Amino acid sequence: MSKASKAININDLRTLAKRRLPRMVFDYIDGGSEDELTLGRSVARYADYEWQWNSLVNISALDTSTTVFGQKNPLPFFISPTAASRLFHPKEGEFAVARAAQKAGIAYSASTLASQTLEDIAATAPDVPKIIQIYVWKDRGIVKEFMARAKACGFVGCVLTVDTAVAGFRERDPRNGFSVPPKINAKTATQALAKPGYLMDMLFSSKIGPANFASQAGGGDVMGTINNLFDRTMTWKDAEWMANEWGGPFAVKGIATAADARRAVDHGAAAVWISNHGGRQIDTSVPVIDLLPEIRAAVDAKTEVIADGGVRRGSHALKLIARGATSVAIGRAYLYGLAAGGEAGVARAIQILKEDVERGLALLGVPRLADLDDTLLRKSA
Repeated sequence: MSKASKAININDLRTLAKRRLPRMVFDYIDGGSEDELTLGRSVARYADYEWQWNSLVNISALDTSTTVFGQKNPLPFFISPTAASRLFHPKEGEFAVARAAQKAGIAYSASTLASQTLEDIAATAPDVPKIIQIYVWKDRGIVKEFMARAKACGFVGCVLTVDTAVAGFRERDPRNGFSVPPKINAKTATQALAKPGYLMDMLFSSKIGPANFASQAGGGDVMGTINNLFDRTMTWKDAEWMANEWGGPFAVKGIATAADARRAVDHGAAAVWISNHGGRQIDTSVPVIDLLPEIRAAVDAKTEVIADGGVRRGSHALKLIARGATSVAIGRAYLYGLAAGGEAGVARAIQILKEDVERGLALLGVPRLADLDDTLLRKSA
């Protein structure tokens, strides 16, 4: 049994990931922008919302299911898109995550900047809902081709990320001399040599880069791809074009105001995704849990509201659901597992959160996730 399989909570997986990864790679997972205030507050804010509970409720049967892009999901959470997962597990990356999602039966989102191809990811997780994430591209032909490939291999949803017109200033990365893929130089050599297991995996694995756009401008470098291909002129009309081009469940990710939530729906979105990009873009942004009620109220009941940010325990996911989310996307929680132990680590992250959710609903006296609302939450003084 791997060490990751013995982890008690997500923080244990984080500790294992830190032991295995070179500092520059761990800091890429773990870090945020500027003073990292949003990064820390995203997690800490959950403690400001305190539970009450129902007593003497029959909890012999629990229903933890929800809807993700119109598909039934057995748990309130699913896999959020994260770029270049092979960076954290060079041999398999996205494959390890997709297999763990397949075994748990939960939805999987693939990043535009995945380090495995859409087709290979889809073959790895054939039986779960799959969502493709796209960014704001200069070349609409690339968008059409990418969407067509996703449809052809069974992706059922599409999400446009709108909070990354430029990258946030993540200060750990330049301090560490970090790049994607990592380059060995005077600043990074000692970091790499300190983690020989990871270094060997890197040496005996293919080059890490945006596998779905290997021939596009920017070559194999993720940041080069962003700088060469992402469009800073895109507006809501372009988002509407993308929604129409996709022709199925479509979400806009990175929503932070009620007005933008309404605009997203008016321009073709079936879901709005509230996110602060894991604290990696605008520092001192409002915690997602605080934004949820006003954004939920701004859209109709049939519109899915997805939330992410700082989820390290099942109770965090339940608090987001209680505040108005339809479902919750997890990012760092599974990445720590991936870095700690590959597929087994991701599976352990999912299991930890699943058990947390089941225990939480039982203790709250709410057998059905669908019945959880903010009547059982109080904001501390």
